Amino acid sequence: MVEFKAVIADTKHGKTYNTMVSGQHANRLLGMRIGDEFDGLFVSLPGYKLKITGGSDKDGFPMRRDLPSQARKKIVLSGGTGFHPLKDGERRRKFVRGNTISADIVQINIAVTSFGPRPIEEQLKQEETQ
Repeated sequence: MVEFKAVIADTKHGKTYNTMVSGQHANRLLGMRIGDEFDGLFVSLPGYKLKITGGSDKDGFPMRRDLPSQARKKIVLSGGTGFHPLKDGERRRKFVRGNTISADIVQINIAVTSFGPRPIEEQLKQEETQ
């Protein structure tokens, strides 16, 4: 059974919320890519529209938007996600994960694109008590 930690960024108030996604809802996220939008029902936020912005795998390697696969690959980077150069023109070969969600992904970063009727905080607290 697949389980993800979802980090939801509330763009309106500048806050982030953590929640666990497991079971049938987690299976629906498999195969989605960075940049895909989906209904908030999968992360206990009905009425919201959410967008996948990134994530990391079980060993902590980040997902990279421009690498179209589920695999972990060692590629030459000159900046961006996975490598921040200290000098101009510096490049380095680093491991990064592709842009597609697979069973090896542990954390998914999500941003809210359209808000629902009730505040996020209220809905996630209600989910914890159940």
